[in-house]
Amino acid sequence: MTDTVDDVDLPYEDETSKQEKIQTLEERLEILESQNEEMRDKLLDANAENNKYQQKLERLSHENKKLKQSPLFVATVQEITDEGVVIKQHGNNQEALTEVTEEMHEELTPDDRVAVNNSLSIVKSLSSETDVRARVMEVTESPEVGYEDIGGLEDQLQEVRETVEMPLDRPEMFDDVGIQPPSGVLLYGPPGTGKTMLAKAVANKTDATFIKMAGSELVHKFIGEGAKLVRDLFEVAREHEPAVLFIDEIDAIAAKRTESKTSGDAEVQRTMMQLLSEMDGFEDRGDIRIIAATNRFDMLDRAILRPGRFDRLIEVPKPDAEGRELIFEIHTRDMNVADDVDFAELATLAEEASGADVKAICTEAGMFAIRDDRTEIRMEDFRSAWEKVNAESDGVADVSKTFA
Repeated sequence: MTDTVDDVDLPYEDETSKQEKIQTLEERLEILESQNEEMRDKLLDANAENNKYQQKLERLSHENKKLKQSPLFVATVQEITDEGVVIKQHGNNQEALTEVTEEMHEELTPDDRVAVNNSLSIVKSLSSETDVRARVMEVTESPEVGYEDIGGLEDQLQEVRETVEMPLDRPEMFDDVGIQPPSGVLLYGPPGTGKTMLAKAVANKTDATFIKMAGSELVHKFIGEGAKLVRDLFEVAREHEPAVLFIDEIDAIAAKRTESKTSGDAEVQRTMMQLLSEMDGFEDRGDIRIIAATNRFDMLDRAILRPGRFDRLIEVPKPDAEGRELIFEIHTRDMNVADDVDFAELATLAEEASGADVKAICTEAGMFAIRDDRTEIRMEDFRSAWEKVNAESDGVADVSKTFA
């Protein structure tokens, strides 16, 4: 029997259909594999995101737990007795007798700092380190001011060096003569005359630890806080002997004592009495030199001016004509000054100008040159600068009189 045409074509069509189905399945398999890979990447991203939120949840739970805990208060151990430990809480000066474990009873000593809870029970002992505010006042890098940067104060500079630098560098000279070196120097005079620059120059030239502070930084709200900071400052100085302690604007805490009954004035006086005790009290101050500066010498209490605390009272006045000329030369060393600039004439012109005024004149003269698009500073620039600085000074003086 012979095959028909349909019987002959059918196997060929079945073969073609199978190939198409296989190709279609393969394409679909590739798509599914691609989707599977994409879903796997999304799963990894979701796991990473879940881990991130899990960590955030743990952190927030920990912070929430801390917020629910009662705060701890800082106190000082006053006395250790058989019945327990007498503590004084900082801030309100509240005293309490609290029981402690035998181990803590043996470890604690008077003046130790401890943490207490609301019931004034000692939770843990704190380190006896000084106030961090006293630590940060230590100057780790020397100021970029040398003796050569100070003009018109030769006599004052010599006295400061004899009081501060010489006892540190050549103490044997004082032993040979049989005298004690001056313990402190007070610089007083109008604003801008170079009192702070003198202290910076000493910090630059000596290898001693230099600690700087402003008198206003010792004025605090709570009872005993200013006095404690004074004690900590001198403790830091003793730990780093030899040391130089510079107190700027000392009139903020050393003003004349009055009969005022306000708590603020009483706290300032307590701080001053602690300073007096540290400067020349029962305990030896050690190898610590003190430099202080003030614009209001007339306001200072007599107790702080006596020998033994400040052995030298050095007036730093406004410079004379020769000093102003030297200061002009110092501040124009790095300036592009024209040949027609006469410093002697400028010194005569800027009568009654302080060292800070001279520096301001030099800066303004440079600004006038920049305004005219010049790189060279002329004599006319300095004259215009003096007129501007002098007018501003007169304006400040008039405003001060208005509000006085």
